[in-house]
Amino acid sequence: MDNRIDLPPEELRRLGCAAVELMARYLENLPRSRIMPDSTAARIRAAVEEPLPESGADPAALLETVENVILPLSRQNGHPRFFGYVASPGTAITAIGDLLASTLNANVTSWRSAPAATELEHVAVNWVKEILGCGPEWVGLFVSGGSMANFAGLAAMRNAKAAGDVNRSGLRSGPALRIYISEEGHYSIRKAAGLLGIGRENVQFVQTDARFRMDLAHLRERVEQDRREGHSPACVVVNAGAVGTGAFDPLPEIAGFARERNLWVHVDGAYGGFAALAPSARRFFRGIAEADSVALDPHKWLYTSMGCGCVLYRDPAAARATFAHQADYTRVVGWERDEAFAFWDFGPELSRRFRALSVWLQLKHHGTKALGEAIEHNMACARYLRKLVEASADFEMMAPVELSIFCFRYAPAGFTGDLDALNERILFELQRDGSSYLSNARLRGRFALRGCVLNYRTTERDMEILLDDVRRAARTVMEDGR
Repeated sequence: MDNRIDLPPEELRRLGCAAVELMARYLENLPRSRIMPDSTAARIRAAVEEPLPESGADPAALLETVENVILPLSRQNGHPRFFGYVASPGTAITAIGDLLASTLNANVTSWRSAPAATELEHVAVNWVKEILGCGPEWVGLFVSGGSMANFAGLAAMRNAKAAGDVNRSGLRSGPALRIYISEEGHYSIRKAAGLLGIGRENVQFVQTDARFRMDLAHLRERVEQDRREGHSPACVVVNAGAVGTGAFDPLPEIAGFARERNLWVHVDGAYGGFAALAPSARRFFRGIAEADSVALDPHKWLYTSMGCGCVLYRDPAAARATFAHQADYTRVVGWERDEAFAFWDFGPELSRRFRALSVWLQLKHHGTKALGEAIEHNMACARYLRKLVEASADFEMMAPVELSIFCFRYAPAGFTGDLDALNERILFELQRDGSSYLSNARLRGRFALRGCVLNYRTTERDMEILLDDVRRAARTVMEDGR
């Protein structure tokens, strides 16, 4: 039977060159592109929907579809004025890493399955530990993203704090485990609590101070009240850059209190963790070595490709006690010491993509100095936006700028209507316009325009254009009476 799946080497070279040329054209034109396509779900579906193909198509024609349909009808997250959510633009070197990882197609379950990939992941994770200031005794691995990293950290906490052998017998009736997180905490914490059997109702929200950081006095009150009521305080989650405001909870003080009360400390650094590369932000990370687990996202502020989170544990034994499991088809036969290592002993996944290659390439190619400078510049752009807003007569800041997230709103002098409703309409018009993109947050009950600078292409000029775009959207909304 003829092998019709393998591409001949020369055809692969031609296709690869054409794909890289397409990448180069896309990145070259990206700053001049619309951020959101001027389209609808129905029109996009019509452009790609067809019967299941029985016969193959020419690769060159497929690349044409990618260039003429897929790319222009996507939201351009790499655009310098895409400030929505916490989205990295990625880099060319990590895209190449993804190509090479897919070519090797290693299943990074254990050393015997992927010897080089396993060792490279150890190296890359050790670099991440060094960036944060975690000691050599810590262990970690790459996962799919921040939500899975939070899930894994809280799973280790549950196993350590629950009564009995929870992995074998499940959560028994008795005092409810309590998790404490600030009002600005990410929803993935409650989702993980539900999936882990702790229960979303047992995630207790702690008030925040004027800078949207966890209020330590209120944390003390919640913990002591729960103890009096017969609950079991188990964990406090520290925001290392809250998703709404960028607030960084007071880590040393919380860690000290947690030690006094025998609470597990989990740091959610999915957004802000790699700010540790920026000299001006390193002060925030004092005390992180006192945490028990840390969640990070290289695919955010380390600018790697989407689909790469990281979880770190201070106590390897606690992680192994949570995740280690033996089945005959996973039993390591004949190997000893390092060669018997398995990632499934430290996280929830069995099958695992070779995520470490892109992280390793990113750090090796650019170095921590250049990456730290890019992060510093992102934060400087957010501070510049704050300066522009404070100097204006038609905008107001809604929260301090801690890292690179900024929250503000349009508030023209003399306006007596509903500012929440006005800014919500402005946001929709701005996103539809295509020149700049913001998301939203509700802070102390008020609607805010929210942006996050997470792109090494963004300049101070982009911050000026953003405010001009918001003003234009506001004029459109107010003139239309919408």
